[in-house]
Amino acid sequence: MKSNIDTPDWPLPGISHAHFLERYWQRKPLLLRQAIPGFKPLLTRTELFRWAGSEDAESRLVQRKDEHWFLRHGPFGRRQLPPLRQPDWTLLVQGVNLLDDAVAALLERFRFIPDARLDDVMISWASDGGGVGPHVDAYDVFLLQAEGQRRWRIGPVKRPCFQPEQPLKLLVDFEPDTEWVLNPGDMLYLPPGWGHDGVALGPCMTYSIGFRAPPAGELLQQLLWKLADGLEQGARYSDRGRIDPACARHPARLPGDMVQFLHTAFNRLKPAARDFEVALGELLTEPKQQVWFEPSQQKPTQLDRICARRGVRLDRRSRMLYSATDVYINGERVEAGLARSKWLRVLADRHALGHADWKLASAHERALLLQWCAQGWLHADVEGNDA
Repeated sequence: MKSNIDTPDWPLPGISHAHFLERYWQRKPLLLRQAIPGFKPLLTRTELFRWAGSEDAESRLVQRKDEHWFLRHGPFGRRQLPPLRQPDWTLLVQGVNLLDDAVAALLERFRFIPDARLDDVMISWASDGGGVGPHVDAYDVFLLQAEGQRRWRIGPVKRPCFQPEQPLKLLVDFEPDTEWVLNPGDMLYLPPGWGHDGVALGPCMTYSIGFRAPPAGELLQQLLWKLADGLEQGARYSDRGRIDPACARHPARLPGDMVQFLHTAFNRLKPAARDFEVALGELLTEPKQQVWFEPSQQKPTQLDRICARRGVRLDRRSRMLYSATDVYINGERVEAGLARSKWLRVLADRHALGHADWKLASAHERALLLQWCAQGWLHADVEGNDA
């Protein structure tokens, strides 16, 4: 379906950017009536169900029967889904912005938060009474009603406790303090730690715009892996002249000498601030597991002519970040010679370069951009104007 939304710099009506960040972001919920006036689903139900049957999408089916919940993972053929008139079921499709340009354009509206924090758009279709139960998220989320109505009950959760023997992390004794019914175009912002329970009032479709909040352990794992990968192999462990003959009586005991060897090797890491930055840049631009790119079938000379006429646009699946000293794309750090490129930073911020920008870029920069086009990370801009 064609996108029916614009892409303004600030998408939340009735409140300023600064006021939202100061008063609400990661602090308290905010209901925005008609946040996107006249909003209509960017995908039909049929299109969403078709994606749920694809290996390229991550999909889940949640059903409730009395007090019992059931969870299944896709892909799903249409006959594997319950009848539309059967109540109390929900189909969720994750990362739809990676699958559809119009949904990717919707996510662009939320770039008032750094790209390093943006995650994806999940779309859920629910039959009457459908939902995923009372739960709490560890990340920020905007809940945009796309079709039908959904009743949301929300409340703060200080010490979450979860129901046993359920396939979902459902809150025990959830006590909401606020209730709202959302109509198409309405949007609810929830910071981390707020319990919420959304129930469909008749068939409905909801878009969840989620943000990433990686735990420290995950970031440290990535950092350590990167540091260790960059080290030279060094000396191989040797215990020549250091084995106690008495160890024959306790052969299963871990040698203290080997522990010390590892300790010494670890101390060689000595990460600097730049190491943290590089590890984070590569981690946060790493494509998701199910993402793949279609290499261009055009010759470099053809691509060069087209890009010179129309400019280029970042593929919706590409992730790109930069720092003062480096540029990162799809889990890779750009070579040192282009690490401070102005035009690569413009591309990261705008997700596009016009034909005039292309002509101002250096031959080295254009060669790299053409390489990315060949890999499918970048495309000639079909919406661009011929020079």
